[in-house]
Amino acid sequence: MDKAIKRKSRATEEREDEPKKWQPASLLPEFDKQAGWAYRWVRVSLLNEPDNMNVSSKMREGWEPVKHSDHPEIQLAVDPNSNYKDGVEIGGLLLCKAPQELIDQRSAYVKDKTRAQTEAVDAAYMNQNDPRMPKFAEGQETGGTKFGKGK
Repeated sequence: MDKAIKRKSRATEEREDEPKKWQPASLLPEFDKQAGWAYRWVRVSLLNEPDNMNVSSKMREGWEPVKHSDHPEIQLAVDPNSNYKDGVEIGGLLLCKAPQELIDQRSAYVKDKTRAQTEAVDAAYMNQNDPRMPKFAEGQETGGTKFGKGK
């Protein structure tokens, strides 16, 4: 009574998904971002002290609080002492959004200002150049001392 045992190869054998492994929760939740909007966490308090200057500065830049009703996938307990009851606030940070076009304009402005300041610093540095001890000498090699037989 030699019956052949039917076996599947291990490659074709279906395996159950491995059990989910525990990992610590991230400090700030993941959420679905809407197209055309940029998101940022804005500090509204530090060590339980309100940071009204920071919040008003960001609001003037175009950031507006995200309503929790717009992102129900974010699970959080509402802080009864919060000034932003309908907003998404975690640990003194408020989730805000601004139109992407506005943020692109801001990035271009900051990039231009940075370029202008860098050029001004470079110009001031080169104005202090002394011919007796030049900062950059034309035709000199850089890279330090060379060893060995050279021709």
